[in-house]
Amino acid sequence: MSNYPTLEYDVLVIGAGGAGLRSAIEASAAGVRVGLICKSLLGKAHTVMAEGGMAAALANVDDRDNWKVHFADTMRGGQYINNWRMAELHAKEAPDRVRELEAWGAVFDRTADGRILQRNFGGHRYPRLAHVGDRTGLELIRTLQDHGIHQGIETHMEHTVVTLLKDGDRVAGAFGYDRERGRFKVFKAKAIILATGGIGRAYRITSNSWEYTGDGQSLAYHAGAELIDMEFVQFHPTGMIWPPSVMGILVTEGVRGEGGVLLNNEGKRFMFSGIPDAYKAQTADNPEEGWRYTQGDKNARRPPELLTRDHVARCIVDEVKAGRGSPHGGIFLDIAWIKEKLPNAAEHIKKKLPSMYHQFMQLANLDITKEPMEVGPTTHYIMGGVRVDAETQMSNVPGLFAAGEVAAGLHGSNRLGGNSLSDLLVFGKRAGEFAAKYSKESSSSQINDVQVEEAARQALEPFERSVKATGTAEGPYQIQHDLQEMMQNLVGIVRREREMTRALAELDQLWRRAKNVIVHGHREYNPGWHTALDLKNLLTVSEAITCAAIQRKESRGGHFREDFPNKDSSEGKMNIVVRKDADGSMNVRRENIPEMPPDLKQIIEEMK
Repeated sequence: MSNYPTLEYDVLVIGAGGAGLRSAIEASAAGVRVGLICKSLLGKAHTVMAEGGMAAALANVDDRDNWKVHFADTMRGGQYINNWRMAELHAKEAPDRVRELEAWGAVFDRTADGRILQRNFGGHRYPRLAHVGDRTGLELIRTLQDHGIHQGIETHMEHTVVTLLKDGDRVAGAFGYDRERGRFKVFKAKAIILATGGIGRAYRITSNSWEYTGDGQSLAYHAGAELIDMEFVQFHPTGMIWPPSVMGILVTEGVRGEGGVLLNNEGKRFMFSGIPDAYKAQTADNPEEGWRYTQGDKNARRPPELLTRDHVARCIVDEVKAGRGSPHGGIFLDIAWIKEKLPNAAEHIKKKLPSMYHQFMQLANLDITKEPMEVGPTTHYIMGGVRVDAETQMSNVPGLFAAGEVAAGLHGSNRLGGNSLSDLLVFGKRAGEFAAKYSKESSSSQINDVQVEEAARQALEPFERSVKATGTAEGPYQIQHDLQEMMQNLVGIVRREREMTRALAELDQLWRRAKNVIVHGHREYNPGWHTALDLKNLLTVSEAITCAAIQRKESRGGHFREDFPNKDSSEGKMNIVVRKDADGSMNVRRENIPEMPPDLKQIIEEMK
């Protein structure tokens, strides 16, 4: 065995957000030994930034809601690229997962008669989001952590995994390091659950925190797992625009769910034009009716501001391009207008949207109860990721599971707001359950010392390169900056083949630069080294996104091709699958989506 500390578990969970914690809790409850690795401190997971709520058909506000409506909404929002079985399981199991969270101590906002309150959100037909003001993700993490500490889960904070170790075709463990001291560690495990989140740091403007560098997608890909739907990146319509220091920070959809409207620089609402046919019958054509809808009026129709995120984001881009944007390149989001409807509007806003009120007051010196917010699209979520089995969440690599944003399938081409938090609970539980089952049924794997030593060698290379040997003294930050700028400009909200082809050429150059990157100093407390190691993940997911986006020659959900602006029925029957070939090259292929069973087809037809 290599001379590194080695820790052994039945199930190793990489990532300690909602999906990771829920997976670890479920695996531990099954009686296996569980290890939990988090890149940051426990409690600092990106899940805490999820503000609006978690979608579940509890029917507490509108008794017409049920799992079938939720399923149909999810499939329609994803424009039928979704894994229909995952969408079915999610819609059926989300209510139980929310009630379970409440039983574990989560404190939700309540209806007048004491039930969990639910709010409207984009793409959902009825009020469906259980919430805690606009701090729902924080409450979810708090509850899972409080419950999880009693399960005997060993936690490794501020650790990063740089590669997965294999024993033949199956996973055998992970190789990583302590970010504080820079010491390597080997984690031996029969089963591994990836719960590392998204890829937002591949783009310049993003709501994602520093941890979101595509670690899980990249680890899985280099271990032989398939990725699907990587072309579908969600640009949330409303991120902060001004001042520059806060650009991209999320402005929750809950603002629109509570009655906020989008205005151009002429003070006019612009979302009434171009409403998709699928939503015309449900969409209000006047502010009064939209306001009634946001207040839970069953007979009112939704405001156009609550259409799906991909549509709203493109409408904002079009408005800015037409010269009707805000002074700093966005548009205005106004919740203060509700003072026309409520005498105590300011207190109502502070109660319903406390985080948003404080966020704008502290970061932009703006009072949202009196003034409109300046907002614009920000990279928020990736629908694509590790391809998993709907029932078990296992990838095509035996023993390797994934849950949450790192896993693909549920959301199709566009995620509905609020589906992410219930996704974490539903499929986090399933991943933990089946990873524990797999570990019990599997023999102990063997750690290959050659793999470990090669991983250590590659991780230390940036320290050992010299200016003379490489001909450059380039550090990792400039490479990361150039990658983010390139992805923002060439593979962003609106895509064109010539630009994406150029992006592939630039990615090839960035790969070359990354292989020669130099890090100064030593291994302890060295953020430059951490950034250098992140480059492999960022470049891998950026290449996968670009290759898949070139392959899909249509516009659908989070993927908009200006050169192919319409949906194509044949393209809509395909997933784009990305896999690493034996020679190290990226293989991209098309694969038919399995036929949906007749009973689910009937549900969708009925809901239309």
